Amino acid sequence: MSTDSQNTPHSTSVLEFKSSTFSVPVLVLSNNDLDAIEQQLQKKIQLAPEFFKNSPIVFDVQELNAQKIDIDIAALANVIRKFGLMPIGIRGGNEQQAKSALDLHIPVYSIHNNLSSDAPKQQKNTTQTTEISSATLITQPIRSGQRIYAKGDLIIMAQVSAGAEIMAEGNIHIYNTLRGRALAGVQGNPDARIFCFDLQAELISIAGNYKISEDIKDSTRNKPVQIYLEEHTLFIQDIREH
Repeated sequence: MSTDSQNTPHSTSVLEFKSSTFSVPVLVLSNNDLDAIEQQLQKKIQLAPEFFKNSPIVFDVQELNAQKIDIDIAALANVIRKFGLMPIGIRGGNEQQAKSALDLHIPVYSIHNNLSSDAPKQQKNTTQTTEISSATLITQPIRSGQRIYAKGDLIIMAQVSAGAEIMAEGNIHIYNTLRGRALAGVQGNPDARIFCFDLQAELISIAGNYKISEDIKDSTRNKPVQIYLEEHTLFIQDIREH
């Protein structure tokens, strides 16, 4: 007897849902001045354009609502998209804001959703992205697609995989292999440095000055190095030579 394969149920599932934890930048707003938001977004993105390129982002309006300040969700989404960011959620909104977001096909998240690290206490009338405060120690590998931001120095005891991005306002120390992107001194600190045991990076940057993989000489690849900035030029130095 012949069997019509198109009418035969699959014996194995073709998909499954799994819980997952991943880091997404959260834009915490405390002012509804769209011009000011646009200006400050532009300044932050210029500090690390590769980090923010095509980045998903959640915007948090809890502080605005606490001050009883309204904001045009559609206009805000347009400002965010203007810089190549991709809004994937709103957090802390009221009923009307949630409806406006859903009309734009932007999901609504609970304020308790753990999309990224907790935001630090904020001053009023500023626009901020979520940050990890003080010096940060990470002992687990940084997987492809993960993004880490440290307000101070960032110390990583495991490898940074290709496709991962790490940023710090201070120095970056990687006691393992660096295959992803590392950006130090992202608030413009030219004295910040990057240290790693095995340089295989896709991109390295200090205070907005960067080199991509193709610009890194073979003589410094796969070696323990320090990377520093001098007169707007990045230098890569084999630590073992000194």
